[in-house]
Amino acid sequence: MKGMLAVTAAAAVGVTALPTPTSQHAIAAGVSFGFKEITAGIDETHHVAQGYDADILIRWGDPVLPGAPAFDPINQSAAAQEQQFGYNCDFIGYLPLPHGSDNPNHGLLFVNHEHTNEELMFPGVGRQDRKGFASMTRELVDVEMAVHGATVIEAEKIGGKWKINGDSQYNRRISARSTEKRFSGPAAGVERMKTSADPSGARVIGMISNCAGGQTPWGTFLTAEENFNGYFWNRGAVRGHKEERNLKRYGVPGEWYNWGQHYDRFDIGKEPNEPNRFGWIVEVDPYDPTSTPIKRTALGRFKHEGAETLINKDGRVVCYMGDDQRFDYVYKFVSHGPYDPNNRDANRNLLDSGSLFAARFDSDGSLTWLPLVYGAGSLNEKNGMAGQADVLIETRRAADLVGATPMDRPEDVQPNPVTDRVYVMLTNNTKRKDGDTNATNPRGPNPYGPIVEMTPPGSDHGALKYTWDFLIQCGDPREPSAGSNWWPATSDNGWFQAPDNAAVDGLGRLWVATEGNRPGSHSDRSDGVWAVETAGPMRGTSRHFFRTPIGAELCGPRFTPDDQNLFVSVQHPGDGGVIGT
Repeated sequence: MKGMLAVTAAAAVGVTALPTPTSQHAIAAGVSFGFKEITAGIDETHHVAQGYDADILIRWGDPVLPGAPAFDPINQSAAAQEQQFGYNCDFIGYLPLPHGSDNPNHGLLFVNHEHTNEELMFPGVGRQDRKGFASMTRELVDVEMAVHGATVIEAEKIGGKWKINGDSQYNRRISARSTEKRFSGPAAGVERMKTSADPSGARVIGMISNCAGGQTPWGTFLTAEENFNGYFWNRGAVRGHKEERNLKRYGVPGEWYNWGQHYDRFDIGKEPNEPNRFGWIVEVDPYDPTSTPIKRTALGRFKHEGAETLINKDGRVVCYMGDDQRFDYVYKFVSHGPYDPNNRDANRNLLDSGSLFAARFDSDGSLTWLPLVYGAGSLNEKNGMAGQADVLIETRRAADLVGATPMDRPEDVQPNPVTDRVYVMLTNNTKRKDGDTNATNPRGPNPYGPIVEMTPPGSDHGALKYTWDFLIQCGDPREPSAGSNWWPATSDNGWFQAPDNAAVDGLGRLWVATEGNRPGSHSDRSDGVWAVETAGPMRGTSRHFFRTPIGAELCGPRFTPDDQNLFVSVQHPGDGGVIGT
């Protein structure tokens, strides 16, 4: 039992030595990965390719702040957890120390803590009746709130092994329980953002369900609030609610947690505007541990999976995002102003002013970015949009109105700086019917997911017209009914399903993390990391690099600048079990 607790939400470190080719010519020649892939399977530990090390760097309950108490899983407290590493880690970011360098051996890690599993977290509590939550007292809810959020930690590679600096001035816990955030952009301070605790509509305590994220060229992290609907309470208050249409479009209240039994702000009958304050992209400056995280409303409100940025060739910042819900959309944001590489302060508000777009994928292989701008087309008073703030608070409905393409759960949307193509991880959609398919989502139901490749014309990510194609149609190639499509060189160990997160290495190859490979899910293997060729004659070839313990999903792959180290999150190992007393 202690061993299982020790790896819950653990961030593992793989020390990688990538293959030797260093040119696009080498890629075009069909050179593949140099590692020997592992065998797909399921057991109680993690596995990495031969010749590589995978070490646990930090675990739930490990100290983050100087003086943090030792972890005691039997006697947890909110005060202790706000000084310790949080639960169920997801996104990982890495920024070098000192700021502005490309140091691959010393930097700041940013780790999301997405959600909690009370049956794995609190001994003896077990699986809760979602109608009553009889065992979830206010004290345990406080602990849950404390372990949500994110962690900033200083890490350094010493003697070939990564170590945490427990006394670092940069170390920080950001929690759902006590950390204040501020809003910026068009929706900040509007009436629909105001509550009894915050009549200004400009500040909020906490961030919740932070899934993936991204990092900016000016040295900040972006963290994505995803399944915020599950934290709200009181389904009986939806009918006749002033935000009824908005609540229903986002599935609020989900009542996955009973926070609303103990805190009025999570009860939609008592605080009707509180849900509007979640579902945003949050920007955090890790180099200033006293800074206030900022919820950037110009990037829209939905179940954000991630937010990966790049600098377009005209200098503007482009941010790609996915809404992790069946039948929802792919988005991009293009800043109005250009990035200034010589003035960090000048870039601080670039994400407050720009244009948000939703994607329409057409059957001829073209893609159109549809502007989500107040006054454009159907985004007007007739349809309940009185200004840009309404468009952003109800981003999903705005995308409905303009005719974006409903997708099979868009998760990471990962730009490739080597090829200038962009990869969309579509995890699955078991609710899509045979008669409800489209060119980009041709399988119904689809428990497997594809990876879609978007190509901007002339490497211009600000363009309104792209082309698209499939990189991979995931699933078991041995099953004809799966409809999968892999490059023939992919071995039986190399196929996967349910792509979730991704990273791109310095040669432009994709490293895919999965979240839906387990018994009973059309798969005979655990989740893990698969490396995928994206160019040349081996395009679409996949190799199995790392696999998780049973019950875990793999999240947040992040390379150091030299591609020699890969950080990953192993989330909820043992899921499906229960901790006894």
